[in-house]
Amino acid sequence: MDRAPRILLVDDEQAIQTLLSYPLQKEGYEVVRAADGREALARFEEGPFDLVVLDVMMPQLDGLEVCRRLRARSTVPIIMLTAKAEEVDKVIGLELGADDYITKPFSMREFRSRVRAALRRGAMSRPEEIGEDAPLAVHDLEIDFAKRTVAVRGERVDLTYVEFEILAVLARNPGRVFTRDMLLTRVWGDSAFRDPRTIDVHIRHLREKLERDPKDPEYLFTVRGVGYRFRDQERAGGRG
Repeated sequence: MDRAPRILLVDDEQAIQTLLSYPLQKEGYEVVRAADGREALARFEEGPFDLVVLDVMMPQLDGLEVCRRLRARSTVPIIMLTAKAEEVDKVIGLELGADDYITKPFSMREFRSRVRAALRRGAMSRPEEIGEDAPLAVHDLEIDFAKRTVAVRGERVDLTYVEFEILAVLARNPGRVFTRDMLLTRVWGDSAFRDPRTIDVHIRHLREKLERDPKDPEYLFTVRGVGYRFRDQERAGGRG
């Protein structure tokens, strides 16, 4: 990337915008601010952006609706900012396609770490930067790791960056059981500050997109009390 990474920072509190903009600009990022959901969508059209940091509680359009609209048109990494009492918003945000969330109050160290990780993941997802990796076909599921495409029963399935990464980790290791912390580390680089239930949300979303019957999965199995595993190509048995 020749230019400095561009970050869209969306928060209706001026003090928060100023507080978060400073460390980002200090690290060399270009920060574009928006004070509400409608302004965020307008600014996004002026892109390109490499990351969106999005507060949940905002006037005009809340962060969840902005996330939904952005995800409908872009795979840009999205970090949502939520208050501790907004537990349901975290889950909804993840299901709408957010890549990560940070619970207020948070430290600047944590914030910078999350931003760097999201930008790194975003860069890795660009097709021209992805190494060759043999496609995988299992039953009715086809995964092209190099092109980051997924098809099931002949139909293309659109996955978010995080959904694809979780699927890729599991599919490359059929039959191997991964704990939630292991998956958090594989996808985000570490499991610090992150709720293991994040993985549960993404697995549920993957099943809704890939399985004929999400409650009786063919590909993504739950290992009770441990974590998840991908369909063993030799022995596909198991229930979710």
